Amino acid sequence: MAEFSIRVAQKDDAAIILGFIEGIAEYEKLSHAVEATVEKIEEHLFGARAYAECLLAYEGTTAVGFVLFFHNYSTFVSKPGIYLEDLFINPAYRGKGYGKALLLNLFEIAKERNCGRVEWSVLDWNQSAIDFYLSLGAVPMNGWTVFRKKVASR
Repeated sequence: MAEFSIRVAQKDDAAIILGFIEGIAEYEKLSHAVEATVEKIEEHLFGARAYAECLLAYEGTTAVGFVLFFHNYSTFVSKPGIYLEDLFINPAYRGKGYGKALLLNLFEIAKERNCGRVEWSVLDWNQSAIDFYLSLGAVPMNGWTVFRKKVASR
């Protein structure tokens, strides 16, 4: 088995991150919605104000997946939390435990940062992802609906 590792993404990884974003968009049939660019990733993840963080998974020297996340805050729990925006493993590398390893690493980060919880969304039709999350002890938040309002930006 090839050597597996996880590391924190750096600014020069922006093109790799964009590739994973495009990969997840294709899988979710949302390629038309991708507005991300290398320049935007460099600014928003590694600029003066970082809005999100990213971990990269490697098999040997090949980047095989990523998890992108950011902090939120729970008023009820009165603690910070982590929102998992994206988790993606290239299809050729699935089934090797890499997605689980990335998630467990993220859960450890949440513990180290004294977060109250990690939350994320999953598409209703993505049963394999739902089953995977359930196997890790995650619970669906039935009764909640995600809302979104796109705002104009500069």
